[in-house]
Amino acid sequence: MDTRQADGEKQTLVSAIEKASARAFQPSGDDASRSEGQRELSALLSRTSTLALMSALSKLTGPDGAPPWLRVHLMDILTLLPQRPDGVRSTLEFVFSVHPSSTLRASDAPTLQKQGANITMEALKLATNLLSAPPATVSPEEWFPGIAPQLLALLDGKDGQDLVKAAAYVIGFGVLGRRQFGAPGSAGWKAFAAPMLSKINASLSTQEAAKKPVVFSAGPDEVVDLRKETVSVEADELHTALKRLSSLLDSHPNPGLTKRLLGPLMLPMWTISSWPPVNERFDERYRRPATTLLQIFLKIAGSPERFQALLKNLLVNGNADPSRTRWVYDRVGDSDLQVKQLRDGTNATHLTLDLGLLEAKSDAYVQLLQSVATESDISALFLTLFRGSFNPTKATHEIRITPENDQQGDPTVQLAEAKVLQKMMEKLSDRLVSNWRQMIELVCEILAESQISLEGPGDDATPVALSLLNLVVAAPGFQRSMVRADLLSSIEDSLGRISKAPEADVSQTARNLSLLLKYRDAIDDPSERTTAPTDRQVEDRKTYNLAISYITQADSPPPVRSEGLNLLSGLIRAGSPILDIQATLVLLSSLLNESEDYVNLTVVRLFTQLADRHPRSTVKELLDHYVDADERETVDTRLRFGEALLQVLQRLGETFAGEIAAQVGQALLFLAGRRPRRPKTEARQRRADRVREVKDRADTARDARQGPATGVLGNGDEDEDEDGRTAEQRARDDLVAQIVAGWESRRGAEDMRVRASALSILAAAAETNAPGLGAPLAAAAVDLCLGVLALERGPEAGILRRAAVVFILHLARALASRGPGPAVVGGRAASPFGFGLAGMGGEKEAEVRAALAYVADTDTDGLARQHAQDVLESLDNWRLARLTPRDVDEGGRGPGLARLAGLNLGAGSPAARLPPLQEQGGTRPRIEEVE
Repeated sequence: MDTRQADGEKQTLVSAIEKASARAFQPSGDDASRSEGQRELSALLSRTSTLALMSALSKLTGPDGAPPWLRVHLMDILTLLPQRPDGVRSTLEFVFSVHPSSTLRASDAPTLQKQGANITMEALKLATNLLSAPPATVSPEEWFPGIAPQLLALLDGKDGQDLVKAAAYVIGFGVLGRRQFGAPGSAGWKAFAAPMLSKINASLSTQEAAKKPVVFSAGPDEVVDLRKETVSVEADELHTALKRLSSLLDSHPNPGLTKRLLGPLMLPMWTISSWPPVNERFDERYRRPATTLLQIFLKIAGSPERFQALLKNLLVNGNADPSRTRWVYDRVGDSDLQVKQLRDGTNATHLTLDLGLLEAKSDAYVQLLQSVATESDISALFLTLFRGSFNPTKATHEIRITPENDQQGDPTVQLAEAKVLQKMMEKLSDRLVSNWRQMIELVCEILAESQISLEGPGDDATPVALSLLNLVVAAPGFQRSMVRADLLSSIEDSLGRISKAPEADVSQTARNLSLLLKYRDAIDDPSERTTAPTDRQVEDRKTYNLAISYITQADSPPPVRSEGLNLLSGLIRAGSPILDIQATLVLLSSLLNESEDYVNLTVVRLFTQLADRHPRSTVKELLDHYVDADERETVDTRLRFGEALLQVLQRLGETFAGEIAAQVGQALLFLAGRRPRRPKTEARQRRADRVREVKDRADTARDARQGPATGVLGNGDEDEDEDGRTAEQRARDDLVAQIVAGWESRRGAEDMRVRASALSILAAAAETNAPGLGAPLAAAAVDLCLGVLALERGPEAGILRRAAVVFILHLARALASRGPGPAVVGGRAASPFGFGLAGMGGEKEAEVRAALAYVADTDTDGLARQHAQDVLESLDNWRLARLTPRDVDEGGRGPGLARLAGLNLGAGSPAARLPPLQEQGGTRPRIEEVE
């Protein structure tokens, strides 16, 4: 369609909506005319597409679009458009297409409907605010159910991964990430989280749904068996819920939201993930997603109590609690899994507990411990199970899920615990001892109650306790002084008693341990002994190792990596001495090379936290990657380091001075200038040009063999090409292509985007702490900006000219922020910084004004012209403020207005010593105008 025709249709729609809405809401009209207008407006809105309505209503609700009384009603209509069946998708597409940060060309608009929009973080935040905030006329209970099905459907991925990420951001951060809407039981939780969670854990379904009667329909010859269970969740519904939940948590990870969503699903996910293998399709649809989600949850929120809860429900399938919805997972067909609701009176024992699966379930449980549990979690779980195995009366069974497990000494639970304990000792023997103090206490308790003596053989726990004691005593760095005296004495007495037992193996082991414990301190070289770490150092070391493993593991899911970054952030904020600052900086720099938004945003925040305690090292690391002297980084990566450097400088504030400021200022001036040469980049460009030339020649030869193209101008319009673009559009696209091509360095020069970024960072540094930047650097930066405005005149340098003008604006703003005018010392004005546009002399200030005036009048870039006009206005205001200087004595003191038109009003002036007018006879001074 011709663009002029499309614009005409849009204008026609705008006029029709304005005319119909004016009749519908005219304050001076009668009821009949308003009713007729409302019917006409309703019909017009019904037959118009949502995307077209958004475009037309956005124009009408603009500042000059419609009268104020009409704009209110049109705004209500516009805010309710997301409630349409395609309202959410249209809202996203409209925002992404009109947002200034979007670089989508008009010729690419048809692909928007099929492959998703050109999404930027700024546009995504705006769309999230529009969708997640209910209008004032609609309650959250009505708003979210209208948009939730549309957003959840986008998580399926049928409309492209871009829209999956967009929907996940709206749901995760816009709705569920807010306490007002995302808390359990709130409107947002019921609309977005409950539909997914209730499909996986049927116990979370509402009581009304649980008690809903089941209606059976049967033919005349069909018999319905009412004793059978009913299907409450179909196999496809369960698969969809798992897929949507995975997409939501992986696209924009939020550890807090992950805990809230996956907490109620721990046991159901364990049941699915440990289901006996069936086939590849079953694993892909159910087992793998459930396993991934379970591992994510336990890595983020794992604890010994949660692992113990899983162990106590090792064989449980579903929920057999009669006080709640009773349901089980049931395999249907060859590769599907569904949820079946149990009828009242049904014996669910054979469905929930299958001892034949004990071996496979215990193996899966130990594998889960290996993959997600920390050493402290494994050690705590092992100590609990081991204590319960030799003395069941002291075992703790307080964590229960179903009433059947509430009984002390449940034989099924004891059997599962014994099986898992055996496998842990076989496969996790090197990770069982994490907290040696707790291990020593347990060993002391076991040996004290050991039945082995001269009378005969005793229990089976004693050999194991001796093995554990050997692990602790033989560990490097162990010393007798590290053990409490009462525990050490009890262990020595127990070893002496057991060494006299008739069992040769046990008694010999006890004698050897007794000797080892007695002479342990003499084994190690005193010069090689190290000071025992404090408890905080031990915990910090564990946290650091856990964070590094979460961040660096290749298969680490996004929520787990995000949690690892949060753990590292906690160590940085606490100033933990366990951190190797240089290694941490290298790790963060490697992470900033990635293109994931959640990683980049968090890494930039960690850089700013490190800058609080280590500003020199942090700034140097960022500058090295930003300057990229070795030409290893891409332009996008360098720009990300520039963003991190910008936030670090703003975080430093007044401390941005001295050597750091000089180093940063010189590097930024070097990047922003025209001198930097990049030979490696030039070589890569030449190779790319040669490849492009070969490809163009091949395309030309192929076109020549195929003959002239026919039917290129399908509609016969000479002003349009094969894409339906007019001459005006082609000219605009060619200009954009020229500008983008000009950004990349030619002949090995620095990339235009990096130069503009360097000037922008320098402007922010000047506004943050101009005195810290120093007069020489400020003067050099102003000279550089004047050179840019005079020499960089091409359309591709528009962003560079904007940055140059903005630097002068920020410098003037920084000068003006120090006071209404310069101080007066010794009868003359002085700049509060010792430099500035005025401090450089009248010629320099005139040169700056002349350059800005020229840009404001002649520049081809609209933003550059507007920026120049704003700076000229700011300079004029600052010049007026200088006309009223502050009076400052030699000591730097003196408030208020000191001089006015040659009249000295200081405290020591004759005018200040004059008595009031009443004491002078009440006569007022007379002012005469003399030619």
